[in-house]
Amino acid sequence: MFFTACKNKKTTDDTDTPVNTDNTPSLDNTYGFNVLKKVRGIWNGPVSSTTALGNYPEWIVDFRPISENQISAKNELDTLNDIHMSFFIVKYNNQYKVAFRNGGSFGGMTRVSYFICDSVSEQSNYSFYRFAEIVKGKSRAYTDVICKSDSLSVLSYTNRYNTQAASTLHMAWRAKLQDTSSCQPATSNFAFPKKSLTKDFSNAFTGQSEAVYYNNSTDPYPENQQPYLGKTIVNYSFASGYNPNPTNKVLLVITTQPLINGFSYNPSNLKYRSRYVILSASDLSYTFNYMHPGTYYLYAFYNSDSNTIPNSGDWMSSSSSSFTLSSVSTQTIQTQVNFTIP
Repeated sequence: MFFTACKNKKTTDDTDTPVNTDNTPSLDNTYGFNVLKKVRGIWNGPVSSTTALGNYPEWIVDFRPISENQISAKNELDTLNDIHMSFFIVKYNNQYKVAFRNGGSFGGMTRVSYFICDSVSEQSNYSFYRFAEIVKGKSRAYTDVICKSDSLSVLSYTNRYNTQAASTLHMAWRAKLQDTSSCQPATSNFAFPKKSLTKDFSNAFTGQSEAVYYNNSTDPYPENQQPYLGKTIVNYSFASGYNPNPTNKVLLVITTQPLINGFSYNPSNLKYRSRYVILSASDLSYTFNYMHPGTYYLYAFYNSDSNTIPNSGDWMSSSSSSFTLSSVSTQTIQTQVNFTIP
């Protein structure tokens, strides 16, 4: 899952990559470096998609630094569909550039793609970055990232598994900035961003027909090598008198600020949603992998009409289950569905 839209403003082309006259690469000239700063924060916006997953009225992404030179976000839709996106600095073709890793499980099938920044246009109120598939280039796939002060657009193009001569729009996400406070501790911890090397990709794709992987064993930078991140195991149950239909859904929502204070619901804090997943009511447990360290609040919603939107008559957990996740650690949290929404 990733995205982008057509651009009207002038951008640099592939030949504009800065190169030292003595042919020695320099981290000071890292191409696309400023995108690392500009994607920080929690973003929310609609997705339009030509994929089997279809369109979404909102998609929430929590980008935070995970090292001094890398920023990432992990998201789930359900147990079969998730995505892990990250931007980081690589050395490739004797140059330092920002790379984009986009991977996850789509319908239960693993796929990871690697892109490298090949076009940049930065203005006072608008920045454009294009990331082309590393081996075959933009004819195989590319992603446009458009940054403004309060908006982020990510537009994805592919040639549909090499069945088209050129890449066409695959998915578009146009989001508004919700919060920057959640990423501040990691930003300060790493003095992020710094012009230092994350991965040397000089020989990572030698002999590869494309930078797309369907097997974790051959992935040059798999998720389990990503630094700093932890995981949270969520267990949920139903109070006496709340007997769920196993064919209905439970929505687990994790926020960085509480939605409920005492008995008062604060809908303005929905902007602090960080992670969420839709499960079967009978699952009773889920593990959020590759999760940013920080303090969170957990809520569970049981949906009786299968529209995955909490409505009057649906059930929810009535209290904020708070927890703090440390770096490279595992946290287990419990919650109980025990309240009927008026």
